[in-house]
Amino acid sequence: MPYLTQPTNTQPTLPDEQTICHTARFAAAAQQPSTTVVTAHGELDAANAQHFADFALRHTQQQLVLDLTGVEFFGTAGFSALHTLNVRCAGADIAWVLVPGSAVSRLLRICDPDATLPCADSVEAAFAALRGEERPLLQLVAESG
Repeated sequence: MPYLTQPTNTQPTLPDEQTICHTARFAAAAQQPSTTVVTAHGELDAANAQHFADFALRHTQQQLVLDLTGVEFFGTAGFSALHTLNVRCAGADIAWVLVPGSAVSRLLRICDPDATLPCADSVEAAFAALRGEERPLLQLVAESG
């Protein structure tokens, strides 16, 4: 994992810090003035999920993008860590967006069916969401009678 995914029109950045925790590798890199991208590769489970949440918060500035596209296994402890991260980010006024991979998406469909966690399809889309460029929501229109 020599480079992290970048938003469009920027140069790749080497991670500021990397760590290995049981069966996962975490990395953090500052992107843009106030945004940190934290990535995880491997397995997030009861042995390391809380370590991942702590790692992410320790490296966060004002905005956070969690790139979990490299996660191959995601246990329920991982979801619990995301929920804790969501609460702690809200308390610290940190905007964040999750980019789930297939393993994470599978568990989110079960544990977060109402999509309460902020998610994006790609790191680029996460940056756009943090900039407030979210896609417009559908509007309900009253039926004329």
